[in-house]
Amino acid sequence: MNIAKNIKNIAQEVLLNESRAIENLIQLVDNDFEACVKEIYSSKGRVVVTGIGKSAIIANKIVATLNSTGTPSVFMHAADAIHGDLGMILKEDIVICISKSGNTPEIKVLVPLLKRRGSKLVALVSNTSSYLAQQADYVLNATIGEEACPNNLAPTTSTTAHLALGDALAVSLLELRNFTSTDFAQFHPGGALGKQLYLKVSDIVAGNAIPVVKPEAPLKDVIIEISSKRLGCTAVVDEQHNLLGIITDGDLRRMLQKDINLTGIQASDIMTVNPKTIATDEFAVKALHQMQENSITQLVVVDNNQLAGFIHLHDLLKEGIV
Repeated sequence: MNIAKNIKNIAQEVLLNESRAIENLIQLVDNDFEACVKEIYSSKGRVVVTGIGKSAIIANKIVATLNSTGTPSVFMHAADAIHGDLGMILKEDIVICISKSGNTPEIKVLVPLLKRRGSKLVALVSNTSSYLAQQADYVLNATIGEEACPNNLAPTTSTTAHLALGDALAVSLLELRNFTSTDFAQFHPGGALGKQLYLKVSDIVAGNAIPVVKPEAPLKDVIIEISSKRLGCTAVVDEQHNLLGIITDGDLRRMLQKDINLTGIQASDIMTVNPKTIATDEFAVKALHQMQENSITQLVVVDNNQLAGFIHLHDLLKEGIV
């Protein structure tokens, strides 16, 4: 037996099983799902997501997604709830209880206590005939055919379906709230993702050297400026500091390869007009995209066509944007 081929077949079967289950969820999104979204959207409380075992892990992820997309949420372990954590639930809160069977002992103990507190109860279940589903105000139907596990025991396809339905819930709420990338950035200030959403070009160029010469500058001064500022280029500006062009060390090399008299050559003779630029108030990630599209490693930064500095690929690498 080809073991490697068998492993591939197993993996493919698992993915097919789970993808079919998610595709089947499309037709299970019903009026209850819509009513649940509207209830959460209009609620003044939080969303409390609970479960036990693997469902508790899925609950934690759904809570994280809801929080990051503008819906205040907390996780409560179903077992801990009946040992004191039930006190975290406020009357205005909406409780989402995740369970494949909907009939686990902990759930059967927890549900009456939740109902007594007056909180709305949402069942995210794979068994709509279960005790939990029958007691819930809203049912999010995550019915599956079978688990990807060959023994149909280990939570695999069911947890995938629950996770996907949780994402559908979060994105529906995001859309209702008109939650923008700017809002998203406020909840994700750290890491590369956060920096892509809030870091501006002006934040990076502030401390960078700015090589600059006038159009009448002689070749020697151009070379000295490029060498001393160590950016491999210099901007050419007029008396009002308006950008006229750019000279790179590549421009210098190409000029020196030509059989021409270097005497009297000025910056204006060898500069490239209309260089690639980016405004100071643009996001740094846009600078990265421009560099990638044009196969270059730096951009001239301008503010109303006045030279404001340079941004280099190394700056973006240092910030973790790339």
